[in-house]
Amino acid sequence: MDHDVYDVDDLDDVYNGMAATALTGAAWQKSRHSNSQGSCVEFARLPGGDVAVRNSRFPEGPALVYTRAEIEAMLLGIKDGEFDHLIAG
Repeated sequence: MDHDVYDVDDLDDVYNGMAATALTGAAWQKSRHSNSQGSCVEFARLPGGDVAVRNSRFPEGPALVYTRAEIEAMLLGIKDGEFDHLIAG
């Protein structure tokens, strides 16, 4: 399955906090573990390797843009359980 963005007009115009809807053609992806109420984080790979993140409850809201290295560090930390305390009851 292809999850790339194809229609971003000018990569120089992609910035942290921009409206997620401005990333036209973005193939947003969420975890299959997300709940049915839409409370989830969605990711879209951008040309050049950066990754945009948005809140699915506010798809027109801001997109946070991270480098591949930043996303990789976050995913490795999640896999290692570094953030488990955030959801522990």
